Amino acid sequence: MNPEVSSAPTESAQGTAVVDGAGLVFTWDADARIEVRDLGGEVVIEANATGLRTLAGHLLVLAGDGVPDGAHLHLEESNGLEKGSISLVLERSDEE
Repeated sequence: MNPEVSSAPTESAQGTAVVDGAGLVFTWDADARIEVRDLGGEVVIEANATGLRTLAGHLLVLAGDGVPDGAHLHLEESNGLEKGSISLVLERSDEE
């Protein structure tokens, strides 16, 4: 990760996504740094402690009661991930 180049918000920020009529609020913690790399046979998510807490919060939002199947959040280089990261989609799927 390159701590000097970050596209993550520098202050705590919230974003709301509406999925099937449900408003989901995703919060970015200040100074969160998250990088996602594809190493061929595996994906590496590298983050500082604040970035890990931010990701955990996103997952908890998606795991919440009443969140519909298929609710998801796109994370990209221009949307919270470090420069050079591959895109990451967090998606709830309750179907087996």
